[in-house]
Amino acid sequence: MEPTLPLPAGTTLLITGARILLPDADWHDPPVADIAIGGDSILAVAPRFAPAEGPPPETLDARGLLVLPGFVNAHYHSHDVLAKGTLEEVPLEQWRLYALPAQYPPRSREEVRARTLLGALECLRSGMTTVQDMLTLYPFDPAHLDTVIEAYESLGIRVVFALQYGDRKGLDTVPFWKEVFPPEFHGQLSSAAEPERNFDLLGHFETTCLKAPPRPRLHWALGPSAPERCTPPLMARTMDLARRYGIPVFSHLYESKGMALQARHELAQYGGSIIRRLHAEGALGPEMNFAHSVWLAPDEVALLAETGAGVVLNLQGNLKMKCGIPPIREMMRAGVRIALGCDNCSCSDAQNMFVAMKLFSLLATVSDVMKGPPPAIPALKAATEGGAAAMGLGQLVGRIAPGFKADLTFVDLADPSFVPLNSAARQLVNIEAGRAVRHVMVDGRFVLRDRRVTTVDEAAVFAEVAEVMPGFRQDFAAITARIARLQPWLDKAQHMMDTAEIDIDRLPRLR
Repeated sequence: MEPTLPLPAGTTLLITGARILLPDADWHDPPVADIAIGGDSILAVAPRFAPAEGPPPETLDARGLLVLPGFVNAHYHSHDVLAKGTLEEVPLEQWRLYALPAQYPPRSREEVRARTLLGALECLRSGMTTVQDMLTLYPFDPAHLDTVIEAYESLGIRVVFALQYGDRKGLDTVPFWKEVFPPEFHGQLSSAAEPERNFDLLGHFETTCLKAPPRPRLHWALGPSAPERCTPPLMARTMDLARRYGIPVFSHLYESKGMALQARHELAQYGGSIIRRLHAEGALGPEMNFAHSVWLAPDEVALLAETGAGVVLNLQGNLKMKCGIPPIREMMRAGVRIALGCDNCSCSDAQNMFVAMKLFSLLATVSDVMKGPPPAIPALKAATEGGAAAMGLGQLVGRIAPGFKADLTFVDLADPSFVPLNSAARQLVNIEAGRAVRHVMVDGRFVLRDRRVTTVDEAAVFAEVAEVMPGFRQDFAAITARIARLQPWLDKAQHMMDTAEIDIDRLPRLR
């Protein structure tokens, strides 16, 4: 960079004196520089800008702050925000019965609005500027979809939105459930997305969302729940839409041993591999992102790298629900695109990218006995550039560079996490937990300024949550009681999954 540059014409905000995580800089010792912003985008970055001719733009003195690209939460579901802190020691297949909308009575618009705002506020406060909400609305109500979009727009966070869908019932996609449970209980068993009755959800989404005029900070994606919950025709339709509209696809893959077992049981013609099934169907490519990807086999990792498909790791929930540790080092060596997510509030609990990065860094070191490259910078890149690329926004967000959106997170270096400042990258990943986030900017607009949300009244949101919680807790208690009656069969099926032989193992065990 030139030591001093003229201030670009059209600059509306000048950020001065900050340390900045620039794409090609040393992220352990980031340089001090200025950022010129025009409207919603970054115009230029320089060590220093010469004074402007004429009236000066608004200026933020950012000395003592570290500016980084806003974090990208690449896998999140807003439908169970109100269930944070309710569960532990619940395996994935059983957790779905507590947490997912098919188990609940229809929700009110007031609850949908409150939970959407609350979850997005938590994301924003930990430095996230973009979230990928893979939302289950069941039974589908168009008014609820409108409510969700309006809530995101009022807060000002960027969202890549997908409805979650499938056309196979959960009962048919979980190993051993059908044979273990008496038939009278089959109607009480569901999964992440149950088929809608007499309603073309994907067609409605295309008509009302994909074909609608563009809106600021709102981007679309497709959300086939998981390949085993979607028939080949539905996956083919999904990929056709994704490629016609140029949008990404997010799906769940091999989150648990049970999901890997299901593939072994159903897909003998593809060697028991979901990835080989999808490859044969033409469903692998750069637009495809697989959340979790814990139980991938080595040849499947290689196929993801070959086709350009990516993964979104959700490590906190995977550990909490005993799903296992994904082959992180193997993915990194193969060159698979990696993003990070925080998943459901009832399984990961925390919508906090610092937690996600910390777990990535720690688990990368134990996912392979061979020493690999230091993981702090890859963790930061997965939380920014990797998430942006997964969402098809790699030329729009995830970097601090001219032409990119001004989606920025400002961290206070006076916080104890950064004193002394030995490595900004390692201290962001291994020490900080979100306490030092001071400002957050989306589209050139401060949505968090001096730790205060500027776009909505947080106290009013919390009051809205309090208003709907009695009804939610009543329904959650009824669901808990129903699951208690199912527990003997749930435990039997889980034991069968746990003890079944499989060709790989992603669970840490005492030897």
